[in-house]
Amino acid sequence: MRFPIATLILLGFSTFSARAECIGTNLLDTMPAEQRAQIDAAVSNVPFARGFMWLARKGDQKITIVGTYHFPDPRHQKTMLRILPALRDAAVLYVEAGPEEEAKLTTALERDPDLMVDARGPTLPERLNDKEWQALSEAMAARGMPAAVTSRLRPWYVSMMLGISPCMMTQMQKGMDDGLDQLLVEKAQEMNIPVASLEPWDTVFTLFDDLTPEQEIGMIRTSLPVANHADDYGVTLGDAYFDGDIWAIWEFGRFDAYRNSEMGREEVDSMLNMAQVQMMDRRNQSWIAPLTKAAADAARRGKSVVAGFGALHLPGENGVLRLLEKQGWTIAPLR
Repeated sequence: MRFPIATLILLGFSTFSARAECIGTNLLDTMPAEQRAQIDAAVSNVPFARGFMWLARKGDQKITIVGTYHFPDPRHQKTMLRILPALRDAAVLYVEAGPEEEAKLTTALERDPDLMVDARGPTLPERLNDKEWQALSEAMAARGMPAAVTSRLRPWYVSMMLGISPCMMTQMQKGMDDGLDQLLVEKAQEMNIPVASLEPWDTVFTLFDDLTPEQEIGMIRTSLPVANHADDYGVTLGDAYFDGDIWAIWEFGRFDAYRNSEMGREEVDSMLNMAQVQMMDRRNQSWIAPLTKAAADAARRGKSVVAGFGALHLPGENGVLRLLEKQGWTIAPLR
């Protein structure tokens, strides 16, 4: 599940010790019953809200779909065992960004710092109030980012970093970054299965091109409540993911922002709706054609397709599963 880079954004033997360093409280388990009931009510009518492993079929065409969690967790090993039969039958593995696209992204970032840094516009302390800037600079310092650097970062990148706890940042710096996406890619390469990308390397930089300055800062304001208890968020999101409670993750963030941000409910809803359209809905639409074409090509060879991408792309009227269903695909949980 990609919470913003997805890098939002989620594994080896070093993984277990890495997870042991990240200690937090499951906030869904400890919240008052009436608050959990609000989240459950918001999720109740969302298509495909639960589950992260699915099989889509249309005639002799098959796509095994795995909603991924981008951070290390030993529980991914069980998922890998479940997905192995589908990989053996696959003509191709599709992921959001394969090795070639990731290499292009790395090269671009090395060559052009402006992709993440705004060296000419107003600084973040000029765009936030004093209280917000203080909270932001402290949160980013805990993630290894000095205030002087943070002040010039692009807002979308800042909001993504706020969703990653300092503990998770440490894991990444130690090379403990094998999320489920990476495990799938490594297994496919080991099995000589081609790996294809659903989108180009620069997608993350184009998602927010049309945001207003107010929307950019709104992304940070919506993300700030996460920063103060990011380890708790990490545990909460991880446990919800492995429980298959996928859309509850999104609604949990909404209700937490209602309670803990300085934004009104309408402003929170507006920001989250914008984020859903920009980060999920539009991308979901663009993925359907390559997935269905690959499935048709694979079927002619007696093969199928495996696709792995952030779990939050699965649920909803504009989620990948519902979009496939609207095109005549039968969707069933993968048992």
